[in-house]
Amino acid sequence: MSTNLEYAELVEICHLTHSYLQSRVGHIADVHLAARNWLIGMYIVEYEQHGADRSVYGSRLLERLAESLGKGFSVRNLRQFRAFYVQYKEIRQTVSAELFKNNIGSTDVSIMIRQTVSAELLGQFKVGWSHYVELLSIDDTDERRFYEIEAVACQWSVRELQRQIASSLYHRLAISRNKEDIQRLANEGLHIEKAADLIKNPLVLEFLGLSEKPHYSENDLESAIIDKLESFLLELGKGFLFEARQKRFTFDNDHFFVDLVFYNRLLRCYVLFDLKRDKLTHQDLGQMQMYVNYFDRYVKQEDELPTIGIVLCHRKNDALVELTLPSDANIFASRYQLYLPSKEELKKQLESITASLGENGSENI
Repeated sequence: MSTNLEYAELVEICHLTHSYLQSRVGHIADVHLAARNWLIGMYIVEYEQHGADRSVYGSRLLERLAESLGKGFSVRNLRQFRAFYVQYKEIRQTVSAELFKNNIGSTDVSIMIRQTVSAELLGQFKVGWSHYVELLSIDDTDERRFYEIEAVACQWSVRELQRQIASSLYHRLAISRNKEDIQRLANEGLHIEKAADLIKNPLVLEFLGLSEKPHYSENDLESAIIDKLESFLLELGKGFLFEARQKRFTFDNDHFFVDLVFYNRLLRCYVLFDLKRDKLTHQDLGQMQMYVNYFDRYVKQEDELPTIGIVLCHRKNDALVELTLPSDANIFASRYQLYLPSKEELKKQLESITASLGENGSENI
């Protein structure tokens, strides 16, 4: 750090240091809260299974326990703690079994607690309690695991996690993948290894604030995206860097403009977006092919991967895309919608695709 610090710089660095470490303290406290609630859930389950006083089993147990523990321990909270332990019971198998065997039922409760709440146990909770509250709202185990992995990898805030769950990110990604990749999503989260890994169908742009009306233009859509660029990058996914809007290039004295140009640092390639207000046409795909060809021949470096082109449209015909583009094209058409999708509709669509894949093998969707 420079010894010639200006006063304004001193104020700024103090503010930033305070904000950063305060957020870390908040995160650590939230993780400890998760550990506490998991342990209480475990104690409740242990008591229900092995407790001597059977007169307080069932719902009456939680009512009496809530009264005895007091503020912050309502019946609803205790039921949630028990559900948390049941859903994450594998933590008990992950952490040394001796830790629990030697401590549960110990007569010296204070020693038991100090030994049980170990660094080994705390390390099993990758996010804080506020995140787990949202994750517990998801019934499907695979889906819940995917959001937990991504929340850790992308450092989502609780608000970002809520938004991704509400926008059915898991189902939107799964719909555009084969059977093995769907299972990989659940076990490992999203890995960006090829162009198709970037595609979500649909992209959900509810954060733009554009109503579902016919009067807005492609320029309105583009301007709204730029105004909400941080949210748009979050929706696109991992590794995206914004480069330009209306990127101009000239060929044979004709000027062409690419709506949005991004670079993906994970794939190490350019990603071009062309925005279409309404229905996708074969001319739109042909235009994007020309954009991609230009970038591949005149812009990208030799050590970079081929450019990806994405036509973002309100309506698309999959048969038209398949007929227009060669099978090895690095061009994709993706729908966008200005409202959160129906999770039920996406789940039905995914179940239908998964069933079809089970009959026909693991072909690409």
